[in-house]
Amino acid sequence: MCYLLIGNISALISDDCIEPLVNARLRVYLPNGSYPTGYPKRNIFNGPGQLSSADVAAKSDRLLAEATLDERGNFTLSWEQLHLFTEPLELDLCFDRMPEQQVSGKGTERYYHLSTLVPHWKRSLQRYVAAFAYVIPAENWSQIRASYGTWVIAGAVRRISPREGQSQLRVEVYNAIGHRLLASTSTDEKGRYQLRFGRRELTSGRLMLIRDYRQSTAPDVYFKVYRNNRLLWEEGAELAAMPGRKAIAPCSVININMQQRPVEKKSAGYVSGLLSSWAVVGRKSSLVSY
Repeated sequence: MCYLLIGNISALISDDCIEPLVNARLRVYLPNGSYPTGYPKRNIFNGPGQLSSADVAAKSDRLLAEATLDERGNFTLSWEQLHLFTEPLELDLCFDRMPEQQVSGKGTERYYHLSTLVPHWKRSLQRYVAAFAYVIPAENWSQIRASYGTWVIAGAVRRISPREGQSQLRVEVYNAIGHRLLASTSTDEKGRYQLRFGRRELTSGRLMLIRDYRQSTAPDVYFKVYRNNRLLWEEGAELAAMPGRKAIAPCSVININMQQRPVEKKSAGYVSGLLSSWAVVGRKSSLVSY
């Protein structure tokens, strides 16, 4: 007999936008024997709380199994029977980089405790099977992304009239300091997009620029939208000074409502730029508590 635990681990960017934890590692540990008799047979969510190196080393001899999450955040873990049918398990998550980061060798490992639970095991042939799913709240996910110096921007591209999503468009996001392209992606059939980038895209190996007597630890951003190689819509770089665009949060949601024709570049001031562009109609909060 053996145990099989299957499931999914994802993270919220906002209350209605999610991303899988690609290539993160999930660990399952034996109980440490300190749980009282009659321990509740339900999920006990205690995290995610970051673990120190000493915490991880202290329970290394209790490690049952480890698996890497796939491109959808799914996992499969199995181990031999060890009298665990009614005993709680500890589940931890390990990162060494964010999905979009290309790092040669091993990155900076950080461990987080997700849950202590008693799975609802069901017998199937010669094994016990259970499922587990966890969604990291947006506020916690923003903090984890910030620790790796990465950003994710999600949203949808729509026209002012009609307001349906625009598919198969290329969305580009730029840093207003230096007008450097940070990331690009394509919209799906509903016009939704997700853009990801890190400090490497901000600096290209150079020191970050200073603006307003502060070191720019996060970019001020603006957008362009293309169909194939034809520019459909762009906004003035001065819009990057608006709230929600200036020093953008690690997890942000920005919906783009396009005009019917591309916005022409003008030498207008800040107020005129706002009037000539409909960049952030219906913008949502970048951090949402779970």
